Amino acid sequence: MVLTVRDVERFEASRPRLEALAYRLLGSASEAEDAVQETFLRWQAADVDRIEVPEAWLTKVLTNLCLNQLTSARARRETYVGQWLPEPLLAGDPMLGPADTAEQRESVSYAVLVLLERLSPSERAVYVLREAFAYAHREIAEILDISESASQQIHHRAKKHVAAGKTRSEVDEAAARKIIDEFLAAATSGRTEPLVRLLTQDAVAVGDGGGKVPARARAFEGARAVATFMRGLFKPSKAKRDLVGGSPDIYAATANGGPALVVVVDGRVVGVMCLEIGADGIAAFRSQVNPDKLERATRRWAAGEHGEPLLRVF
Repeated sequence: MVLTVRDVERFEASRPRLEALAYRLLGSASEAEDAVQETFLRWQAADVDRIEVPEAWLTKVLTNLCLNQLTSARARRETYVGQWLPEPLLAGDPMLGPADTAEQRESVSYAVLVLLERLSPSERAVYVLREAFAYAHREIAEILDISESASQQIHHRAKKHVAAGKTRSEVDEAAARKIIDEFLAAATSGRTEPLVRLLTQDAVAVGDGGGKVPARARAFEGARAVATFMRGLFKPSKAKRDLVGGSPDIYAATANGGPALVVVVDGRVVGVMCLEIGADGIAAFRSQVNPDKLERATRRWAAGEHGEPLLRVF
């Protein structure tokens, strides 16, 4: 079927919301773009004049495409080299979607995206539709072809799982920036103790290299283990410079609405370290260094102004 200009415009008006939904469901910007494009092809093939509520139709199609993708992704991630982490999005990226409420901001935080990986596809879909986009359970039931009571039960279960894994409290932006400055000073001091004091006792550090960049297959756990790792990570060496292609600049930034360090070499983002900070200190470092998952971040970085780096290392 040939779409009219108006039909295309109706789809394009929904694209930002669809991309934001797909990203939360899949944790991958590139996969989200593919899912939205497939939704457009379905829209193109449909008798759109008979679709009474285009937004509802598009949401249903996209969500079910993402559910299929999540099911197959589970099998692929079992063979993924090392840890699988979501693709980080830098501040201002339209794919971050709505951020008017605390629930919307939390639903796209890096820590919560990691937790969503533990949910079943249906739990993830219900959680995202309810928390990030405020769909009523009646609407979610229609999207997923389940009963309204089933949607309520799945949401309760998913929300409980996510809440159990979250940092107990949050800190404001100014406090987070102060902790980042203290962390960099400690990490480059060559001493472990200053780092230990900034971390929670159960702190973790994990990285995703995708088999293309060296990254530990298992997370570092505990304040001292993480501090020792960070001290070594920030110690200059020729091997590290050769690995990333030069001396990287480190900037304080925001990724997925939270504090992050962006590592840049000659305008190319080679790493994004997302920090999870609570009232007791830094609870987690999650570093994305897989180049396949940093292409969008590099494009976003190139489009903005960032001032002077906090640090040049290696």
